[in-house]
Parts: sequence; structure tokens; C-alpha cells
Amino acid sequence: MALSESQIPPDAQHYLVCGTEDCENNCQFYCNDDHLPMCEQCRDEHQKNEKTKNHEVVPYKLRKRQLPVEICKIHPTRQIEFLCEECQIPICSKCRATKEHRGHVFTDLEIVLTEKCSLCQEEIAKIRNYFEPTSQDLKKEIAEDVTTIKKIMEGIRTAMRTEAESVKKLVDTVISDKIEQVDKVEQSLLKTLKDQNQTIDDYINYFNDLVKTFYGFLSPSNIEKLTVALKSENFIIIKPIPETSKPVPPVFTAGQHSKENVAKLLGRITVPNTKPENRKIKPMETASTQLKPTGKERKQDREKSDLKQTLFLSSYVTKVREYTVPGVDRVFHISLGKSDILWVSDLDGNLVQTDLQGNQLQKIQTSGEIESYHTVTQDGDLIYTDKDNKVINRITPDNTITEFIKTGDSIPLSLYSSHINGDILVGMETDKEGKVTRYNKTGKEIQNIGRDNKG
Repeated sequence: MALSESQIPPDAQHYLVCGTEDCENNCQFYCNDDHLPMCEQCRDEHQKNEKTKNHEVVPYKLRKRQLPVEICKIHPTRQIEFLCEECQIPICSKCRATKEHRGHVFTDLEIVLTEKCSLCQEEIAKIRNYFEPTSQDLKKEIAEDVTTIKKIMEGIRTAMRTEAESVKKLVDTVISDKIEQVDKVEQSLLKTLKDQNQTIDDYINYFNDLVKTFYGFLSPSNIEKLTVALKSENFIIIKPIPETSKPVPPVFTAGQHSKENVAKLLGRITVPNTKPENRKIKPMETASTQLKPTGKERKQDREKSDLKQTLFLSSYVTKVREYTVPGVDRVFHISLGKSDILWVSDLDGNLVQTDLQGNQLQKIQTSGEIESYHTVTQDGDLIYTDKDNKVINRITPDNTITEFIKTGDSIPLSLYSSHINGDILVGMETDKEGKVTRYNKTGKEIQNIGRDNKG
């Protein structure tokens, strides 16, 4: 869908067509009286015409802005055309004659609109050249801080896990020592009980033997032995049962510990009570503050300039970004692709694709030198000239290289692709003659603009 003039960014580069009927030449000038864009040839004819020779024709960038059609609320048959400087309200030509505006100063609203548009363009330039890149730099710095913070926090987590493992090993060592102590106590108690058990076994064997002896006396076969035994003082004395004692088992007393005590054994994380340092915002060099002029000041300014507009450069220059590109000798031309991809070329025909971090993505050897021989199309494809084969090649985002346009006998030197309508302009030379050929986005030739060595 085509954009209206109001939707096109003021800093956009796009191909402007002459507004004269049936003329498709490049627009360079503008008639403020007719509000008509025109090429150089049509301007010359316009200024030779008796009816329009006194019209104000200016370079296109210095044109007056055409007022939108708005009907006066007081006089419905008239359009709003002027600004009353004293009342600061828009009025029609009939309003100027009323008593409410008698003696007041009036200004053409087209001039006011042009001034406002110039101020807006200055502010847009400030935004594009300073505020936007500075904000993007801050976003990049914040992203770097996010990466740094994540790295620091992961380091803290790793240190805490390492410390916890160390404490676990200490706990395992202490528990191992205590279990060894328990094993020794157990072995000592079991040995005592084993000895007591052996004593009882020996005593049982003793009285079993004694019972057998007594049974022998009950059926004596030897009167002499029995007689001797009866005379013994210990004949019927039985040894008492040996004394044994019950073991005294150890008692386990649990240690006194809590979550807080364990936490004291480990390190802790603290956030310093320090005021965060504000991020540095680079100043806008020699940027001047615009003060809103009064009606009288505007009138004086217009009288000084005799109602003539002048072309001026911005009063400030700010270094926005700087990139280092590997693989090229000296940078002669840059094309910006989609997803923040740069195409850079040098004098030796090296065409290098790199990201904004300086990482080389691909490198192509071309026949180009110092010319602006490559550009990015509306669709995001890179196109570049091949002077040796007299063609224009295209590289799609998936890095496929195809032949796009054949230029016949002409040697293609430089390229431009409009991001507004997709048209492609190719600067060529043929036998010392130069020309610019215009193609549509599909590569179809739609216009030729030729010049010889005399212009």
C-alpha cells in the first residue's frame, strides 16, 4: 500500500516523480503557487509560460506546505487562509475586514505551516540523531547489566552449593567418627556378655559332671571308692552359681541444632546499602533550546528574510555509533539490512556481511571498488553490481545468490532502492556516457534518464 506524503518520514529517501501530467522524470522543484512538484525541464517550461512565469518555484525541500481545506465557521463560503497574529486564531479573508480584527497583523497560514513543519523536522532530526540512538545505547547497557547480574547471581549460587557440600562432608566425617565410637562400645559390651556366657557354660558342665558322679554313688560297684568319698569333707558341697551382671548400654543424646544455627555455619548474601549510580547519558552537543516566538517576533523575522526561505544545516553533529568491521581494508560503502545486519565494502571488492557486534557472517569477492555498488531492497534482499558480467545480483536472507537484472551493454556502477515504493535506480556508463535506469521491485525497466559529457 502506497504511503501518503504525510506518512512518509521527513528523513526518508525515496524517488519523487514530477507532478506534470504524463511526465515521469525525477522531481527536483516545487511551485508554491500551484503546489505542484516538477522536474527541471517542466520548471523551465513553467517559468517561460506567460501565465506562470511569476510563480514562486523553489527546490522541493524548501516548498510551502499546502493547507488542508477548512471552511470558516463564521463565513461558510470562505476557506481558512490566514493567522491573526494578535488573536492567534486562523481566519478567512472576510474575517480580516471585521471590527474584531481591525488593525491586526495577518500572516499567510501556508508560511506558518511551513515554519512549523521545519521546526518539526528539526525535532525529528534530534530524535533520530540523538534521542533514539542514545536510548538504544541505554537499552544495550541495560541488557549488558542483565547478563552481568545473572552471571554474578549464578556465581553466588555456585559458591553456596560448594559451601553446602563442604559442610555436608564435615557432617559425614563427624558422624563416621561417632559411629566408630558406637561400634567400639558395642564390641566391649558384647565381649563382656560373651565371657559371662562362657562362665555359665563352664558351670553347667561342672554340675552335669557332678550329677554323673552322684549317680555313680547310687549304684556303687566299688565299695572302697564310696567309703573314701563319704569320708571327704567336700562330698556334698556344690559350687555356687557364678555371679554375672547386666550390661549398661550407652544413651544417645541428640545434638541441639536449628535452622538458624545451621544458617550461621554457612555464608550469607547481603545487598549493600549503596545508592545506585545513575546511568550516564551523553549530552547533545551544542543543542540549542527552541523558544516559541511571539507573533511580533515571527513578523520581524519574516520581514528580515523578505519572506524568502533559506536552506540551513543542523547546528549540532553527534557521533552516534562506531563499528569495527573485520575483513575489509577501508570502508567505502555501507548497506543496512534487516535484523541489524550490515553489508560493508572496500576498495578491493570485498563485500562483508557482519552483525553489530563485529562478527563476520559471510564474505563475497565482487568487482566493485569505491562506487555505491550495493544496497538493500524493500524486501530485505541485498543487491550488488557485477561490472565484469554487466549484471545485478541478488542475495536473499537465506544467502542464496541469483542473477537479478541484466544491464545489456551498460556497466552498472551504483545502486539505490526506495523503501517507499520498492523502485530501484541504477547508475551506469556506456562509452563515456552516463545514465540512470529505473526498475520496479521485480526488475522490470520502467524509465531511462540519460546525460552526455556536456550534461
